[in-house]
Amino acid sequence: MSDPNSAAALRAAADRLVNRVSHWTPARWERPVRADLDASGPPIAVSSPAVALTRADLVFGLVQELADLAAQVEARPRRDVPRLDNKLALPDQVRVMVADLLAADPPTEMVHAATATVDAATRAL
Repeated sequence: MSDPNSAAALRAAADRLVNRVSHWTPARWERPVRADLDASGPPIAVSSPAVALTRADLVFGLVQELADLAAQVEARPRRDVPRLDNKLALPDQVRVMVADLLAADPPTEMVHAATATVDAATRAL
């Protein structure tokens, strides 16, 4: 069971990310993520290191990671989140996945990990 402070911290991290990107155009979503990330970088898995990771790829990876955490808490199989053609929906997908994760009442450690993942994604943008 997560404590209210950690849940509030996750919501705040998601709000920072969404406020930063919600006004982006499709062209801005297609820009590559920052190349100057430290070795720890964003904890989002990339299928092929030879392919440049776009901002949309990074945020979609975050959405999938949040969905996977919610599935883990609910003890159900992981499912792929639909990748929408409209990149402008990504901020809404982040909000929905954060809400879904918190509704599943994850342990505090998982909420802290999710917050760190959202913060890392925000730094990478």
